[in-house]
Amino acid sequence: MPHPDITDRADLERLLRRFYEVAFADPLIGPYFTEIARLDLETHLPHITDFWESALLRTGEYRRNAFSPHLGLHQRRPLTAAHFGRWVQLWQAAVDGLHTGPNADRAKAQGERIALAMLRRTAGPDTTGTEGGFVPLSAVLLRS
Repeated sequence: MPHPDITDRADLERLLRRFYEVAFADPLIGPYFTEIARLDLETHLPHITDFWESALLRTGEYRRNAFSPHLGLHQRRPLTAAHFGRWVQLWQAAVDGLHTGPNADRAKAQGERIALAMLRRTAGPDTTGTEGGFVPLSAVLLRS
């Protein structure tokens, strides 16, 4: 039986908690959340949920600059194609583990677009990366 689609804020909160639980523990990107940003998930989860609710469910709740915090992290410790590729890989796995349907598909596609845009804005126009990204990011580069 397929998983339900993403339909409301509660679905997004559950998805984001699952994603960040894994992302915080990931050896490649986890330190960006836990050591560099020292992200307090309980404080930031409402804002992150606003972002995804606006992006997927068209609520218009998000009124912040999503790029600014990522730029700050990049300035402290450069983010590479490998970091964004890993983020995409974990995001897609989290979505696939909980949801199936048009909004789930849009969440995965939007995650890829966001990762590529963040990479381009932090690394500049040459986003091929010298360290090699993960396969999901390579696929994004082929489609763009």
